[in-house]
Amino acid sequence: MKTLITFIISLTLSFFVNNVQANSSLKTDFKTGNPSITSIHKMTFGPEGILFIGDSNAAQIVAIDLSEHPKLDNSKVKLDQLDKLIADMMGTTIDQIQITDMVVNPENDNIYLSINHSSGVPILLRVEDNILKQVPLDNVSYSKKTLLNPVTEEAKDRRGRKLRKWAVADIKYMEGKVFLSGLSNQEFASTFRSIDFPFNEKQEYSSLEIYHAAHGKYETHAPIKAFIPTNINGNPHVVAGYTCTPLVVFPMNEIKPGEHNKGRTVAELGSGNSPVDMIEIENEGNRYLLIANSNRPLMKMDFKDLEAYEGSLTTPVIKKGAAVGVDYVNLPFVNVQQLDKLGDSFLMVQRESNGNLALKTGNSWWVK
Repeated sequence: MKTLITFIISLTLSFFVNNVQANSSLKTDFKTGNPSITSIHKMTFGPEGILFIGDSNAAQIVAIDLSEHPKLDNSKVKLDQLDKLIADMMGTTIDQIQITDMVVNPENDNIYLSINHSSGVPILLRVEDNILKQVPLDNVSYSKKTLLNPVTEEAKDRRGRKLRKWAVADIKYMEGKVFLSGLSNQEFASTFRSIDFPFNEKQEYSSLEIYHAAHGKYETHAPIKAFIPTNINGNPHVVAGYTCTPLVVFPMNEIKPGEHNKGRTVAELGSGNSPVDMIEIENEGNRYLLIANSNRPLMKMDFKDLEAYEGSLTTPVIKKGAAVGVDYVNLPFVNVQQLDKLGDSFLMVQRESNGNLALKTGNSWWVK
């Protein structure tokens, strides 16, 4: 009898939870089916288990409902030989796959990895009890938005490399807005977009300009590679990282749609490098900026130092590879390829010195 009563209560609660989700104002225009995702370059979570996917190939943002996934305890997650695990799961070899992003749903600590297979088919994986599970993308509850004036499929840089993958370079959600950095087809290609969510007809974007001290010139064509929306001295800002490696702040109230906006370069983190991911961590009342890099260790910057820095770099950095501006420290984690928050600490995909590609947590001791 006790089991039967428990079952009935669970069934009733399940009905109400599902009913609330179905009636969510954020998901009223969602439909079920195949959203035709052609690539996954960047991902971020919004509220209610909504995952936003930046699909550069199709120049679209796809929001999919993953709220059905249960809350997990991934505090001790550790997956070694991650690339081999993924390749074996797909019946292929390591050289045929690429991990393009990793995100954590902050509401239930589920971990997701996006994979590009050499066949061109994008794959989404979820970690459960240290086991990888594939998330089907051909029959989901979703909504999507096509980007206006993305960089064209034919566009190439001066080295002949295709630029289309930078249609969405990074993506974040905050307070009913999806923010995107990337490239447009406009004269000043570096673009920052703000898109209302739930999606509607409105889509705002503007061009960006920064002073790149390592190059000794102002630039408008390089996209923001990683950014976070945050508060600096109590006011909303975008903290943005560029390749080679300027760190720039943009006051949000100065980013005007349809206008050309100039940022304030507050640091050069060293040339010959590109930021991969950027997160904000709070610990014991202190805030830290963590930056994963392609050719530098994981960096930690104290927000107190960032907020206290009132200058703007406007002269070249002469010494090759030197860092100037806001101070930071290098943490003992090199080759960090993906980074996100997990609870009060951080989660990373790291190529360790022995060659092992590991999905693992970082100790919160390092963010004090």
